[in-house]
Amino acid sequence: MTALASAKTDASGSQSPKQNRKPTTAGASRRRALGKRGLEPWFYLAPAFIVLIALLGYPIFQLINVSLYDYRQAQVSGKAPLQFTGLENYQKLFADPEFWSVLGNTVLFAGACVVLTLLVGTSLAVLATRLRPWVRTALFVVSLGAWATPAVTGSAVWLFLFDPTLGLVNKALVSIGLTQFNGYSWTYDKWSAFGLVASEVVWCSFPFVLVTVYAGIQAISTEVIEAARLDGASMPRIARSIMLPMLRPIVMVVTIQSIIWNFKIFSQIYIMTNGGGIAGQNLVLNVYGYQQAFAASLYGLGSALGVIMTALLMIITLVYLRILKRTGEVL
Repeated sequence: MTALASAKTDASGSQSPKQNRKPTTAGASRRRALGKRGLEPWFYLAPAFIVLIALLGYPIFQLINVSLYDYRQAQVSGKAPLQFTGLENYQKLFADPEFWSVLGNTVLFAGACVVLTLLVGTSLAVLATRLRPWVRTALFVVSLGAWATPAVTGSAVWLFLFDPTLGLVNKALVSIGLTQFNGYSWTYDKWSAFGLVASEVVWCSFPFVLVTVYAGIQAISTEVIEAARLDGASMPRIARSIMLPMLRPIVMVVTIQSIIWNFKIFSQIYIMTNGGGIAGQNLVLNVYGYQQAFAASLYGLGSALGVIMTALLMIITLVYLRILKRTGEVL
């Protein structure tokens, strides 16, 4: 009867409980193995995540927390009770025309610095591939000297060079007949002051682009370039169709770095324009936030500015990475 029942069961296509258990057990084992394999990268990344949370996550949390309170000198030194104000600090900023003016200054200044830094650094990197070794070494030594100069020292040197009466630049311009620069103050007018600060920022930033792009050019196989030449491609065509696409990941990195660095400029603006220029005409977000937080003792408002800056930089970076991903670049 048992054999008959078993035969009947086999004939009807159904399986015995033992037969059912085998694939289920194998499937569970496979899922456990996949689960372990899926968790394995997170174990390796865990130390980095812990450090990031400790060094970045907690300060950002505190920054956001302070921005939601009316936090002034009375609360810091007088131990006055904190008053939760929610988004009031953000509403004040968005309703303040000066905030929008400062934001516009920041975007224009940072954009100009990024473009000029990339142009100067990339041009010199291409030039360096065609120089003799000793000339190239001299170029790198001089450039790295500019990169190693502290921002405070560089700003002081720049101010001395462009001094209205003793500056070398004004004297040189006057000597070639441009007498209107006799006693000319580069920091009086808004745009000349921004131009002066931007030139110092580019001077101390382009070596990073130069070194990085030059390393990328050296990594391109010479066989590929030679093959293109044998096919009759001109140098501009090789640069446009071969070198630039291969250098795009490197250009992406230096662009993001430059945007972040130039958006956060503080020392050069603060020193060269004496805290933001005449009537605050050269203020950028970082200096404006410093003035609100520490000069006016409005720590909550200053923290709100810090949160806005962080959010803007994150959005810029994410949008840029998204665009690159759509074009098929490997990040």
